[in-house]
Amino acid sequence: MNEHYKFINTQLPYSYNAMEPYIDEKTMRLHHDKHLQTYIDNLNNALSNYPQFHAWTLEQLIVNIPSLPEDIQTPVRNNGGGVYNHQFYFNNLINAVNSCPSGLLAEEISKEFGSIDSFFKQFKAAALSVFGSGYAWLVVNAAGQLKIITTPNQDTPLPLGMCPVLNIDVWEHAYYLKHYNLRADYIDDWFHVVNWDNANKHYMRCFGI
Repeated sequence: MNEHYKFINTQLPYSYNAMEPYIDEKTMRLHHDKHLQTYIDNLNNALSNYPQFHAWTLEQLIVNIPSLPEDIQTPVRNNGGGVYNHQFYFNNLINAVNSCPSGLLAEEISKEFGSIDSFFKQFKAAALSVFGSGYAWLVVNAAGQLKIITTPNQDTPLPLGMCPVLNIDVWEHAYYLKHYNLRADYIDDWFHVVNWDNANKHYMRCFGI
C-alpha cells in the first residue's frame, strides 16, 4: 500500500481463495475489499482538510497522534490503526506446505518461550484473551526481547515503542463466516497460513539487519 495520503487499497499479494481451507474466500473478499476499504476511506476523509499531514507516512501518523489536531486524533487512531493492522495481517499470510517459524526468529522464539510448541500455546492463549475485538502480536520490545502482547480495537504496538513481527486479527469479521463464534478454531487454522519467512524478515528488520 502507498505510504501516505491519499491512501489506496492495493490488491492482495495472492488470490482470495489462496488460504483455503483455513481462511475461506468469502471472508478474504469481505475482509480486504470491504472492511479494510472502509478504514482507508475514513482515514482519507479525516486527513482531507489537513494538507500539512499529507506527506506523513502511516507510521508517522500513528506514532505522533498527540501532535495532530484534536478533532482528528481519534479518527486517525482508529482508522489509521485499522489500515496498518490489516495491511500487516494480510501481508503475513501464505498457504505453505509447512508453516513453522524459520531462521533467526525460530531460534529466538525457542529461547524466549521455551519451545516452538510453547510459543504456539502462549500466543493462542493471548489471542483468546482479547475481550471483544482486537489483535494478538509478536513484537520486539525496547529491550530487544520478543514478547506477546494484545491490543484492543485497532490500536497498534507502534506508540508503545515496540516493533511488530506478527499479528492475528481476532475481530469477528476475520473468522465468523467460517468459524462462527469458535475463535479457537480460527486461531488453529491461522497457524497453518502464517508466512514465517516474512515474520523472520520483520524480526531482523527490528534490529536493522
